[in-house]
Amino acid sequence: MAQPATGPAEGPGKDPSTTLADPAVHPVDEKLPPARLVPAALQHIAAMYAGVVTPPLIIGQAVGLDTAGMTRLIAASLLIAGLATILQTIGLGPFAGNRLPFVNAASSAGIAPMLAIAETSAPGHQLPAIYGAVLVAGVFCLAVGPFFGRLLRFFPPLVTGVVITLIGVTLMPVPVAWAQGGDATAADFGAMKYLALAAFTLVVILLIQRFGRGFLKQVALLMGMFVGTLAAIPFGLADFSALKSAPLAALPTPFAFGAPEFQPAAILSLCIVMLVLMTESSAGMLALGEICDRRTDGRTITRGLRTDGIATLLGPVFGGFPTSAFAQNVGVVSLTRVRSRYVVAAAGGALLILGAFPVLGAVVSLVPMPVLGGAGIVLFGSIAVSGIRTLSEAGLDDSSNIILVAVALGAGIIPLAAPTFYAGFPAWAQTVLGSGISAGALVAVVLNLFFHHLGTHSRTAVALKSS
Repeated sequence: MAQPATGPAEGPGKDPSTTLADPAVHPVDEKLPPARLVPAALQHIAAMYAGVVTPPLIIGQAVGLDTAGMTRLIAASLLIAGLATILQTIGLGPFAGNRLPFVNAASSAGIAPMLAIAETSAPGHQLPAIYGAVLVAGVFCLAVGPFFGRLLRFFPPLVTGVVITLIGVTLMPVPVAWAQGGDATAADFGAMKYLALAAFTLVVILLIQRFGRGFLKQVALLMGMFVGTLAAIPFGLADFSALKSAPLAALPTPFAFGAPEFQPAAILSLCIVMLVLMTESSAGMLALGEICDRRTDGRTITRGLRTDGIATLLGPVFGGFPTSAFAQNVGVVSLTRVRSRYVVAAAGGALLILGAFPVLGAVVSLVPMPVLGGAGIVLFGSIAVSGIRTLSEAGLDDSSNIILVAVALGAGIIPLAAPTFYAGFPAWAQTVLGSGISAGALVAVVLNLFFHHLGTHSRTAVALKSS
């Protein structure tokens, strides 16, 4: 099958507010004026900040770091996210960068195996063992990444639609937990005050989407989170303590937590995690290609995964973790239709500043978890809608395609509906199948091969007709 074109494309669903005067400039390459660029970039930061700091917060607490150590860990995570995002959006010649509005940061998918490494390592050797495994996982990603681009023909709209839908569906528990307060161990988790604040934020976003015009409509998420945070202050739901304890400046020191240690079992577990992250990152690039009307080809995925590998390899030097795509920012692009990669590059630059000056990052962290939950429901729901839209173009009038989608979606929802379903499986199988996104993607790819690549051509034409 011929690779999809990557040049400018016109789509019937294009938002008039993002249409350019110069039709030769694709919306992805549009350079917005500062008055539009800055708020749009802030919206990306607000949507992803909690996710960026979650891995260092959890891992840091698990290994017993003090406040200063936690600050270094969070700063490193923000800096690596900023560097990876800038490299991804701006690119480095033909070597790295998918040049899409794509955000890269430490993935929460690696938290569970890193906690397992910490539990099996001696005190004082926990972070070195984690970072040794992350280092090798980065090398593994760089070595295997090019093959993912060559396998793009096995990811037609029929498969990518399933994966994109599952990204939105399987991530929905995250904003639901945020809406309940964020801390499942807290006594007031799920209290009505949290749910009311999340609902209020959601209503504000809906009202702006309904009655807003032009740019105001594009920054509905940011405005909703701003209004929601203001509403939280009188009820004591906005915590300002982070401003008092955060240092003004804190640059990460190379190998501040010790030299990496290489343990075979730890390395194996994180290399398996890296395969999952590469699958999710590839799905994110394919999703953005559809959303931005710029189809993603094999070379684009290779450059994007190479950026993941570079960031993951560089992370352990300063205190970072495995890096991959951030699905919530795909939702921001889908919802706002602001597709300029320079907006996301500006967000990457802001992440660098937040990492270098933790007191500024603390300001962003003032947004209460319930507010993020109300906005997150819109974000992740819009990702699922993008997947459904892709599936609508994938030949669902064919019975084989219906069965493929049904089984793949079912496999992807199993970990969400029954989290202990794979408890009796080997550890490596739990890592792969325990992620609804990777499980659904695996089933969709296998069934696509079975129905459309094993000695039949007519069905393949139906399945790939929208490519």
